Amino acid sequence: MEFQEAITRLALQTKPLEKQRWKIITFRRSTSSSINAYSKPQKKSTSTSIKPQDAPREFLCPISGALMNDPVIVSSGHTFERACVQACNTLGFTPTLEDGAGSPDFSTVIPNLALKSAILNWCKKHSLNPPKPLDFFTAERLVRSKLEKTQQVNRVSYHEDRAAEKDLINRVKENPPAKLNFAVSDLTPGTAHHFSTSSDESLTLAMPTPPLQLATRPSCYSSASSSSEIEALLVNPEEEEFLTKLKSALVHEVEEGLVSLRRITRTKEDTRAQLCTPRLLSTLQSLILSRYTSVQVNSVACIVNLSLEKANKVKIVRSGTVPLLIDVLKGGFSEAREHACGAIFSLALDDHNKTAIGVLGALPPLLHLLRAESERTRHDSALALYHLSLVQINKSKLVRLGSVPLLLGLVKSGQMPGRVLLVLSNLASCEEGRAALLDSGAVECLVGLLRGDELQCVSTRDSCVSVLYGLSHGGLRFRGLAKATGVVEVLLEVENSGSERSKEKAKRMLEMMKERIDAEEDVDWEELLESGSMGTTRSSLGCKKVESGANSSEF
Repeated sequence: MEFQEAITRLALQTKPLEKQRWKIITFRRSTSSSINAYSKPQKKSTSTSIKPQDAPREFLCPISGALMNDPVIVSSGHTFERACVQACNTLGFTPTLEDGAGSPDFSTVIPNLALKSAILNWCKKHSLNPPKPLDFFTAERLVRSKLEKTQQVNRVSYHEDRAAEKDLINRVKENPPAKLNFAVSDLTPGTAHHFSTSSDESLTLAMPTPPLQLATRPSCYSSASSSSEIEALLVNPEEEEFLTKLKSALVHEVEEGLVSLRRITRTKEDTRAQLCTPRLLSTLQSLILSRYTSVQVNSVACIVNLSLEKANKVKIVRSGTVPLLIDVLKGGFSEAREHACGAIFSLALDDHNKTAIGVLGALPPLLHLLRAESERTRHDSALALYHLSLVQINKSKLVRLGSVPLLLGLVKSGQMPGRVLLVLSNLASCEEGRAALLDSGAVECLVGLLRGDELQCVSTRDSCVSVLYGLSHGGLRFRGLAKATGVVEVLLEVENSGSERSKEKAKRMLEMMKERIDAEEDVDWEELLESGSMGTTRSSLGCKKVESGANSSEF
């Protein structure tokens, strides 16, 4: 009996212990599960913390260091952002790639569609927004900063090399090689017996050591360097003198340097090519938008003088000077605007610059300055527009800017008819320009000028005939307008008394109109109207391309 009571007490004492032990076990299990539950979202958070900079290296542009929105392959096989390639071409900069990837060649550009698709898929996989397009001006700032760093490194390395070279030469002068005389005598005939010996050791001892300045050469004179690289490292003392003055903190010293630079670039043609360097152009760019009248005027005048050298025209455009000149055209001082028009006109003479100048936005301010107070500004603006309108893309832009009514108004008022008619002649050579001229009453205006005595200059009359000849390709619409103004009588007079060039064009226009009149006489218009085949016959007469209503509505 006592034994059973003892067992019962032991059982009652062990029950709370078991409950407490189970509590401990459940507590440990809950903590382990909570740790696992906490660790899972932590992994998710690390996976979503990927940034665009963590992308594969081939997805990043070597110049901007960002994900490429519009990757392109250049001639050398490298891939860059398109805007960076355009900025490098504009500034004439060739970047140095890392890991010995070679020097890129930007002569041709091909879109890299496969890489663009891979970049978009990578962004979508990691829940990132696709890369935004890189505008040209941001890319230009990036390239310009890299260009300045490269120039600074080159200047530092050049001065270090020059210092090392001078130090070596001084040491050679103080301590010449011991056997220098033997080396010199070895070059003269009859002294070979000094080195005749059967022992290799004695021959080695007898051979003179080369002078130190010949044995150790600075890196800038290494055989691997090309002549162009050596010339780029050489400093022009005259250029250094100008740079010192132009970078001075005193305004009067800057003015003196600009006046001196303007004088020397105007009188000495051989110095224009020597002084048109990236360093000097960059310094002049910082002065073009100066608030001081003399600084702005003389800096733009220096650009004009430098642009007179044919080899400098592309350099100036690629250096990024044109946007600053356009700013002067829009809001600079009067004399500075005059020089800026001359600079744009001079740069536009090179065919490689015409498209770039138009794309950068020079056309609207040049059109505005056709009504400037300064006669020189008006004339240079008209000549610049003439050379820029030789390119098709600039013709279309001028038409969209509404230049045709403005130019015709200048011709009617007798302001620069010769120069303005040259621009109109270029516009009349494209379909958009012809439609705009016909809409603006150009035929009546030109025929009136040829019939009157306003165009006394032979070249101006030739330009007027050239515009009319360009409009004659406008089909039936031109013929109708020309007949209403009595163009046949005027063309016959030009054919009899005009210059050789005008006679040929007048003869062609008369033949063209006669052929169309004969073709119309052979057609029974009433029968065509009844049969409803008007459109087919008009096409057979060569009028398929002419849709006067469409031209008028589109313009």
